[in-house]
Amino acid sequence: MNRSNNNRLKVISFDMEGTLATPDFSNEVWHRGIPSLYAEVHGMEFDEARKIVTAKYNEIGDQRPEWYDIKYWFSRFGLGDHKALMESCRSKISYYTEAKEALRFFVRRYEVVIVSSSTREFLPYLVDGLLQLAGLSNNGKGSLRVFSSISDYGSLKTPSFYLKVCQELGIQPEEMAHVGDNLIFDYLNPGA
Repeated sequence: MNRSNNNRLKVISFDMEGTLATPDFSNEVWHRGIPSLYAEVHGMEFDEARKIVTAKYNEIGDQRPEWYDIKYWFSRFGLGDHKALMESCRSKISYYTEAKEALRFFVRRYEVVIVSSSTREFLPYLVDGLLQLAGLSNNGKGSLRVFSSISDYGSLKTPSFYLKVCQELGIQPEEMAHVGDNLIFDYLNPGA
């Protein structure tokens, strides 16, 4: 996507976590909730479970789609269903102060979409709260289309993923600008 030619700009794409939403919710799920459940299931102390879980996360690494997939981890660790954990962590959802103003500003001028590596299991929690915060709805004017690279396309946020999003939106790559917090996934890949 061309970063310098904004006279054709039609769509502003935002990453979710680390850009609009703080990482607090995800951190609670990944670094407290899952290790706590692992400790309970395997009869061990939390600190020991956290070390084991963290080592398993690191074996996969953030360059593979499984890293982001809570269903994969719950299955791998034998933890059952993830929904109760997600609900119990809901109170940790928070947004950056500027998110509300940025969304209100851009939604009046462009189509605004969410383009995230967060899975469909996380996104409803994050998007619903964001819409409420910004006083927007998810139907009609001011609605947000949401794309999950992992859940919808089974990939990381690669250059081809961004092209698929543009195709689905019916726009050319130079008609979309993406805002995010990761050098590779949110800056280099959208511009490739």
